Amino acid sequence: MDILRGLNVYLIGMMGSGKTTVGELLAKKLHYRFLDTDAIIETLSNKTITQIFAEEGEASFRTLENDVLKEVSAYTRTVIATGGGIILRQDNWSHLRDGMVIWLDVPIDVLTERLAEDNTRPLLQEEDLVTKLTDLRQQREYLYQQADIIITVFDRDTPEDIVNKIFTEIPHHVKPEFNPDMN
Repeated sequence: MDILRGLNVYLIGMMGSGKTTVGELLAKKLHYRFLDTDAIIETLSNKTITQIFAEEGEASFRTLENDVLKEVSAYTRTVIATGGGIILRQDNWSHLRDGMVIWLDVPIDVLTERLAEDNTRPLLQEEDLVTKLTDLRQQREYLYQQADIIITVFDRDTPEDIVNKIFTEIPHHVKPEFNPDMN
């Protein structure tokens, strides 16, 4: 899709929304590279996200996340799956805004079903899953809504369906290329 002209695509959304799975498929379809900020953080730190949260705390993790986003935002032609809380830091938005931001908006009941057996998410360790996900969404929703494109994901949607929805929406959200000869 040349319409993006090399612009990066950032996938944001709650944990369990499918950012990595959808991102990999979207990157293939766009002929872009794919990066996952959480995977990069784990590689660079030699620790899992859960270990970083446990040993260094969320603030330390958010700083690492910011550093990684700063680095990957310098690339072009890249689909980047971000951590669910990347939208919490205003500084991150300056990097996200350099590309196209897409929110995968997944209902709480679908997230709950996807995450019910997942014990690797540090923010889901202590509370009832539905309560925690609902609280996180309420805290973050106004930030997620700042995305360029909002893709509502239904429980019946396959990753391919979601990529097709994104592909349909992208042309409606890209500014036309400036052509000085058109004046």
